[in-house]
Amino acid sequence: MKAMILAAGLGTRMRPLTGHTPKPLLAVAGKPLILWHIDRLHEAGITDIVINTAWLGQKLADYLGDGSGFGVSISWSHEGEALETAGGIIKALPLLGPEPFLLVNGDIWLRHDFGSLRNALQSGLLAHLLLAENPAHNLKGDFGFAEPKRPGESGLLASSGEPRYTFSGLSVIQPALFAGLPEGRRALAPLLFAAIAAGKVSGERLTGPWVDVGTPERLRQLDADIRQGRM
Repeated sequence: MKAMILAAGLGTRMRPLTGHTPKPLLAVAGKPLILWHIDRLHEAGITDIVINTAWLGQKLADYLGDGSGFGVSISWSHEGEALETAGGIIKALPLLGPEPFLLVNGDIWLRHDFGSLRNALQSGLLAHLLLAENPAHNLKGDFGFAEPKRPGESGLLASSGEPRYTFSGLSVIQPALFAGLPEGRRALAPLLFAAIAAGKVSGERLTGPWVDVGTPERLRQLDADIRQGRM
């Protein structure tokens, strides 16, 4: 299985920290956010990684290089101008190949066994999403299950599923989700909602800690929580 780390965001909510540093290189507990992902992918034996970039992307490439210094192999998909999530994935598909791939946002932090997702996407489905408890900044959630699920349980997602949970930014994606779509700016959410309506998306509830590191305040809190052993 290959993995893709999404790292092309502008980081506008993280300014001024992202004025000269791409958000995935911001550090918590002395380690850049993106390196937490790379280390966990390496531990899971997932070592073929694609990373997309836009804002300050060369700094990411300079820091990580070809990945050999971190025990992985990194291919770069430089976008120039950010293409949004689906647009970035579509551009990177030639690097990802025809098989399902693990997809993770470069600006989240979580503890999860990435290796457990190798066979998470069942035959005939287009995506498998990891869902977290709703944080204060997204109390309405994003997606719900067709039937109630406990933490760690998997099942089909449904358009009208309640209660709703927040998409963690970790998933397994079948390239067929983007079949026939041209390169260009495109959001991922409408594609997921359409696939859910067609009964083509499963999900599971996260069991470990997760943080959407979207503001300087959340970054500082996460840093303190890790250093003090709360995460």
